[in-house]
Amino acid sequence: MSKMAMLESVIVEDTKDVEKPINREKTCPLLLRVFCSTGRHNSLQEYSNGNVPANELQIYTWMDATLKELSGLVKEVNPDARRHGTQFDFSLVYPDKYRGYRAKAVGTTVSQQGSPDDNKTLAQLRFTIGDYLDIAITPTSRVIPMRNRGRYNN
Repeated sequence: MSKMAMLESVIVEDTKDVEKPINREKTCPLLLRVFCSTGRHNSLQEYSNGNVPANELQIYTWMDATLKELSGLVKEVNPDARRHGTQFDFSLVYPDKYRGYRAKAVGTTVSQQGSPDDNKTLAQLRFTIGDYLDIAITPTSRVIPMRNRGRYNN
Protein backbone atom coordinates (compact mmCIF):
# COMPACT_ATOMS: atom_id res chain seq x y z
CA MET A 1 0.00 0.00 0.00
CA SER A 2 1.38 3.40 -0.94
CA LYS A 3 1.92 6.15 1.63
CA MET A 4 -0.81 8.22 -0.03
CA ALA A 5 -3.36 5.38 0.20
CA MET A 6 -2.50 4.85 3.88
CA LEU A 7 -2.86 8.57 4.55
CA GLU A 8 -6.26 8.66 2.84
CA SER A 9 -7.52 5.70 4.87
CA VAL A 10 -6.38 7.35 8.11
CA ILE A 11 -8.16 10.60 7.21
CA VAL A 12 -11.38 8.77 6.36
CA GLU A 13 -11.29 6.81 9.63
CA ASP A 14 -10.71 9.96 11.69
CA THR A 15 -13.53 11.96 10.13
CA LYS A 16 -16.25 9.34 10.55
CA ASP A 17 -16.11 9.64 14.38
CA VAL A 18 -16.56 13.43 14.37
CA GLU A 19 -20.11 14.47 15.27
CA LYS A 20 -21.74 17.18 13.25
CA PRO A 21 -23.16 19.93 15.48
CA ILE A 22 -26.95 19.95 15.74
CA ASN A 23 -28.78 23.22 15.27
CA ARG A 24 -31.33 22.89 18.07
CA GLU A 25 -33.38 25.77 16.72
CA LYS A 26 -33.92 24.07 13.35
CA THR A 27 -33.84 20.38 14.34
CA CYS A 28 -36.92 18.77 15.82
CA PRO A 29 -36.20 17.16 19.22
CA LEU A 30 -36.86 13.51 19.97
CA LEU A 31 -38.85 12.10 22.88
CA LEU A 32 -36.51 10.39 25.33
CA ARG A 33 -38.26 8.09 27.77
CA VAL A 34 -36.26 7.99 31.00
CA PHE A 35 -36.91 5.72 33.99
CA CYS A 36 -35.33 6.71 37.31
CA SER A 37 -35.04 4.65 40.45
CA THR A 38 -33.28 5.37 43.74
CA GLY A 39 -30.29 3.17 44.49
CA ARG A 40 -30.89 0.60 41.75
CA HIS A 41 -31.84 0.13 38.12
CA ASN A 42 -35.31 -1.02 37.14
CA SER A 43 -35.62 -4.74 36.44
CA LEU A 44 -35.63 -5.73 32.77
CA GLN A 45 -38.83 -7.67 33.50
CA GLU A 46 -40.56 -4.33 34.07
CA TYR A 47 -39.95 -3.57 30.37
CA SER A 48 -41.50 -6.79 29.09
CA ASN A 49 -44.78 -7.46 27.24
CA GLY A 50 -45.25 -3.84 26.18
CA ASN A 51 -45.01 -2.56 29.77
CA VAL A 52 -42.61 -0.02 31.23
CA PRO A 53 -41.76 0.90 34.84
CA ALA A 54 -44.10 3.39 36.52
CA ASN A 55 -41.37 5.94 37.23
CA GLU A 56 -41.25 7.50 33.74
CA LEU A 57 -39.87 10.92 32.93
CA GLN A 58 -40.37 12.16 29.36
CA ILE A 59 -37.72 14.53 28.02
CA TYR A 60 -37.66 16.25 24.65
CA THR A 61 -34.02 16.51 23.62
CA TRP A 62 -31.54 16.03 20.77
CA MET A 63 -28.96 13.38 19.91
CA ASP A 64 -26.17 15.73 21.07
CA ALA A 65 -27.55 15.87 24.63
CA THR A 66 -24.85 14.90 27.14
CA LEU A 67 -25.23 12.72 30.21
CA LYS A 68 -24.46 15.78 32.37
CA GLU A 69 -27.23 17.74 30.63
CA LEU A 70 -29.69 14.85 31.12
CA SER A 71 -28.81 14.47 34.81
CA GLY A 72 -29.43 18.22 35.18
CA LEU A 73 -32.92 17.79 33.71
CA VAL A 74 -33.62 14.91 36.11
CA LYS A 75 -32.49 17.11 39.03
CA GLU A 76 -35.05 19.76 38.02
CA VAL A 77 -37.92 17.37 38.79
CA ASN A 78 -36.27 15.30 41.54
CA PRO A 79 -35.21 17.48 44.51
CA ASP A 80 -33.49 14.57 46.31
CA ALA A 81 -31.11 14.17 43.35
CA ARG A 82 -29.79 17.72 43.73
CA ARG A 83 -27.53 16.97 46.68
CA HIS A 84 -23.80 17.36 46.15
CA GLY A 85 -22.25 14.00 45.27
CA THR A 86 -25.45 12.24 44.15
CA GLN A 87 -24.50 9.62 41.57
CA PHE A 88 -26.41 8.97 38.31
CA ASP A 89 -25.70 5.58 36.72
CA PHE A 90 -27.03 5.49 33.15
CA SER A 91 -28.03 2.34 31.28
CA LEU A 92 -29.37 2.08 27.78
CA VAL A 93 -32.36 -0.30 27.58
CA TYR A 94 -33.04 -1.56 24.08
CA PRO A 95 -35.16 -4.28 22.42
CA ASP A 96 -33.56 -7.64 21.77
CA LYS A 97 -35.30 -9.94 19.31
CA TYR A 98 -34.53 -13.01 21.44
CA ARG A 99 -34.96 -11.87 25.07
CA GLY A 100 -37.34 -8.92 25.10
CA TYR A 101 -35.01 -6.17 26.34
CA ARG A 102 -31.34 -5.87 27.20
CA ALA A 103 -29.51 -3.23 29.21
CA LYS A 104 -26.04 -1.80 28.75
CA ALA A 105 -24.27 0.45 31.28
CA VAL A 106 -23.22 3.59 29.41
CA GLY A 107 -21.90 6.06 31.98
CA THR A 108 -21.99 7.77 35.35
CA THR A 109 -22.25 11.40 36.38
CA VAL A 110 -21.98 12.91 39.85
CA SER A 111 -24.00 15.93 40.96
CA GLN A 112 -21.90 19.09 41.24
CA GLN A 113 -18.68 17.21 40.39
CA GLY A 114 -16.83 16.38 37.21
CA SER A 115 -16.95 12.90 35.72
CA PRO A 116 -15.23 11.30 32.71
CA ASP A 117 -18.69 10.46 31.29
CA ASP A 118 -20.16 13.98 31.58
CA ASN A 119 -19.74 14.81 27.88
CA LYS A 120 -20.92 11.52 26.39
CA THR A 121 -23.81 12.21 24.02
CA LEU A 122 -26.80 10.07 23.09
CA ALA A 123 -25.30 9.71 19.61
CA GLN A 124 -21.99 8.45 21.07
CA LEU A 125 -23.93 5.92 23.17
CA ARG A 126 -25.55 4.69 19.94
CA PHE A 127 -28.98 5.60 21.23
CA THR A 128 -31.71 4.71 18.74
CA ILE A 129 -35.21 6.18 18.79
CA GLY A 130 -37.32 3.64 20.67
CA ASP A 131 -34.60 2.85 23.22
CA TYR A 132 -35.06 3.81 26.88
CA LEU A 133 -32.67 5.36 29.37
CA ASP A 134 -32.67 3.80 32.85
CA ILE A 135 -31.01 5.83 35.60
CA ALA A 136 -30.10 4.54 39.06
CA ILE A 137 -29.89 7.61 41.31
CA THR A 138 -27.75 7.02 44.38
CA PRO A 139 -27.83 9.77 47.03
CA THR A 140 -24.56 10.82 48.65
CA SER A 141 -25.26 8.87 51.84
CA ARG A 142 -25.53 5.61 49.86
CA VAL A 143 -22.56 6.04 47.49
CA ILE A 144 -19.73 3.60 48.21
CA PRO A 145 -16.37 5.40 48.24
CA MET A 146 -14.16 4.49 45.25
CA ARG A 147 -11.43 2.98 47.45
CA ASN A 148 -13.92 0.53 49.03
CA ARG A 149 -15.72 -0.60 45.87
CA GLY A 150 -15.34 -4.23 45.06
CA ARG A 151 -13.95 -5.17 48.47
CA TYR A 152 -15.65 -7.65 50.71
CA ASN A 153 -16.03 -6.90 54.39
CA ASN A 154 -14.99 -10.00 56.33
